[in-house]
Amino acid sequence: MKDLMAKLDRAFNPRSVAVVGDSTKLDYMWLNAMRTFQGEVYSVQVNPKDIPHIQKLGFDNYHSLLDIPGPVDYVVLSVPRKVVPQIISDCIQKGVAGVSLFTSGFAETHTEDGLEYQQRLTAMAEGAGLVLIGPNCMGIYNRRLGLRQNPEQPVGEGGEVGFISQSGTHAVLLSLAGAYHGIKLSKSVSYGNAIVLDSPDYLEYMAQDPETRVIAMYIEGVKEGRRFFEVLRRAARAKPVVVWKGGRTEDGFRATSSHTAALAQSPQVWHALVKQCGAIQVDSFDSLLDTLKVLLHCKPTTGHNLALVAMSGGQSVAIADAFTEAGFRAPPLTETSYRELASFFDIIGGSYQNPFDIAWNVPSVEGVMKLIGIVDRDENIDGIVLEIGVFFLERRWREKWADNIAGLIDALARFKAQSRKPLLVVVVPTNREEAALELMARLGDKGIPGLPSFERGAVALRRVVDYYRARHALGQ
Repeated sequence: MKDLMAKLDRAFNPRSVAVVGDSTKLDYMWLNAMRTFQGEVYSVQVNPKDIPHIQKLGFDNYHSLLDIPGPVDYVVLSVPRKVVPQIISDCIQKGVAGVSLFTSGFAETHTEDGLEYQQRLTAMAEGAGLVLIGPNCMGIYNRRLGLRQNPEQPVGEGGEVGFISQSGTHAVLLSLAGAYHGIKLSKSVSYGNAIVLDSPDYLEYMAQDPETRVIAMYIEGVKEGRRFFEVLRRAARAKPVVVWKGGRTEDGFRATSSHTAALAQSPQVWHALVKQCGAIQVDSFDSLLDTLKVLLHCKPTTGHNLALVAMSGGQSVAIADAFTEAGFRAPPLTETSYRELASFFDIIGGSYQNPFDIAWNVPSVEGVMKLIGIVDRDENIDGIVLEIGVFFLERRWREKWADNIAGLIDALARFKAQSRKPLLVVVVPTNREEAALELMARLGDKGIPGLPSFERGAVALRRVVDYYRARHALGQ
């Protein structure tokens, strides 16, 4: 196991990369993705039509992997299926640590020759101790090193989320959407058919990785269920693990079977076992994104008592229903808090009962922060949820919108830094979708979780609070 973890670490943190078989058919996607890689990048291509284009991109091209001078840590393989065994043989001879196989056409085709090719590759890789990722996958992404699966992925300062995905699309999408919401990945891997390494191997690695604080997973199926749940239990004791299971329905499972040749698991049994392991379960890309936001950017709490702050009377009812249905409460404040609120809060046109209808009472940034400061000090409150109604505040602040919203974001960031309670912001767009998306991105940049609806915010917060309550019950 130590040897495998060392090889995985070399593949996830390579000093040199070779792309085998990139071509005009893919618009040189892999080489363009590697433009940001901080180490050496080599191309291997024998087609004379492609070589001039590759050289024009600025990469040295070789006719064989074995011709490359010096070691190669990680190889991306994008060649026709019939050529794959020879290239794998070259990788073994070259001493490559890890290979991601973009090529498809194996067991997922449910054909005899596809299965035979897959069995042959499995035997070659396992016999040589080669880390073979895939086939039918996008391989590894390391934000800090500029090692990418797609030319659009962000690079720069590494994040805290490690993503293990059986889908290449989901792997790329989380890196793109996450960066827009304050979620940066440390590393991710798309592993496809998993003919040699499966999700437990990557989970074991991410659990030990010092750059990864939270682990996210998208899984269509596992081959060794007992081993998966044993590793998941250990990993979830070390750091939060969020699991999204694809193929929960009959039609969804049929899609996974043709996508990655996944094996069936009973949804009920799966849910029960993942829960026993202490992982957090989500059921969609949006719920994965929401849960990661709360895990990363909300202070931990095991409490269910919230201060719910809305911009109008109707919204105070809506926020109360959403969070109460998710299992939270909006309790009365202490008498001390009510006395403080009464000093500046006009009950006509609003309500300083919990949930709060601040309406026209708190039109300034200072007023909003004064209210939040009071409820933060209240011993009856475990966390705060604030609605920012974009339509409402744009009309209220008018020409001062830009300055006031910037001031509010900065004030919320300062508040979050000194408060011990979780703060969740719900950005309600109404007919201001673009402004709301921009606002959530700006909040994310400051480490403040912004969710697009009361319902999504309530469900995500409940998942995370339940996680902390379970850990607390186990003494962790």
